[in-house]
Amino acid sequence: MKRLFWFGILIISSLNSIWAQNWKSKTEHADFVHRAIKQVTDVMVYDIYSPPVTSRTYAYVSVAAYETLIQDQKDYVSLAGQLNGLGTVPTPDRKKEYSFTLAAVHAILTSGKSFVISEERIDDFEDVILQEFKDIGIPDDVYNNSLAYGQQVAEHILKWASEDKYKETRTLPQYSVKNDSASWKPTPPAYIKAIEPNWNKLRTFLIDSAAQFKPIAPPPFSVDSSSVFYKDVIAVYNQVRKNTEEEIEIAKFWDCNPFKMNVRGHVMYATKKISPNGHWMNITSLVCKKVNASAVRSAEAYACLAVSLADAFISCWDEKYRSAVIRPETYINIYIDPNWLPVLQTPPFPEYTSGHSVVSSSAAIMLTKLFGDNFAFADSTEEEFGLPTRNFSSFKKAAEEAAISRFYGGIHYMPAIANGQDEGYAIGEFFVNNLKTRNNEG
Repeated sequence: MKRLFWFGILIISSLNSIWAQNWKSKTEHADFVHRAIKQVTDVMVYDIYSPPVTSRTYAYVSVAAYETLIQDQKDYVSLAGQLNGLGTVPTPDRKKEYSFTLAAVHAILTSGKSFVISEERIDDFEDVILQEFKDIGIPDDVYNNSLAYGQQVAEHILKWASEDKYKETRTLPQYSVKNDSASWKPTPPAYIKAIEPNWNKLRTFLIDSAAQFKPIAPPPFSVDSSSVFYKDVIAVYNQVRKNTEEEIEIAKFWDCNPFKMNVRGHVMYATKKISPNGHWMNITSLVCKKVNASAVRSAEAYACLAVSLADAFISCWDEKYRSAVIRPETYINIYIDPNWLPVLQTPPFPEYTSGHSVVSSSAAIMLTKLFGDNFAFADSTEEEFGLPTRNFSSFKKAAEEAAISRFYGGIHYMPAIANGQDEGYAIGEFFVNNLKTRNNEG
């Protein structure tokens, strides 16, 4: 009888172990993380946030995910003490059991709500995804422990974010349009005021200052037809006139302009699009899925990419409002052809350097480090915006196409593209050499 009793206890214990393993096998994978990041993206597109502002959001929510998921991973190291101002992240109670994926999802969505207007869209999404965890059969105590820990991490990240001087930049003087011929002016059709002229005042994530990777100065403004500047303008003018169908497709694929305005008679309305960094975050999702990356490896990729993109935007915007270079559309309409239009709508900030060139080059360096050189992938990011998938043989090839797309689109001169690429490559290399996520790194 005693033998049967202990045999029964053994069976029950084994079944409990199997059941526990069953919920873990269904919850501890990357799809939940990808979906949470995508939801933050979708809400930022809906709310029409500028590229610099979205870069800040991606950085904080991605770090929240990473710091949560590494808690049961001995091979990964915290970004605390590496990223500027990030203190030691709260650790979980080792006596309790957690779904760190659930905790990470909650940390992403809880922190994400603080950066958007349409919080209810994130709340609705979280209600659905949390119900999925419940339906899987995650034990109540594990469910509650996980949410509580995700909340702790989110609150820690939000406190860190609150000290980055973003709020202070909301009340600083805005850009004053100058009357001189050389400086940037608002462009049609909406003539939107300059976006984020004080972005260089934000605390950086890893670089020591906004000006650490200051690019060389742009060619001086001139209307002399023999000058370098005039020749750069004519190159844009001629390129748009002779664009091939492929070049126009490339320009539109990498447009990533959340501010695109459409005019129909007296009616003006916005076309909501993903930002440049949103495009690269989505590429990261596609790549992680292609290699079947775990939740923690996916979070590592998002975090490394996002913080490097955030600093790339700070660096780029620092130069934009230092040099305040006039856009091709403005120059050409005044001095060459009043009827000329670019392929893409000119975004509302100065020309030099090209933001997409900077951030795409930085992204290519980071993703190459994480996934290897010559990593071929199909980029379907723009399908939801009505554009076909494009295929690339490497991250660098994709970044090069993103950069030249601004020339085909008629919104940048070549120096802003070439020097922007150099700026982005330098920032990417700095992150690759100085940001540590694994214990086996140097």
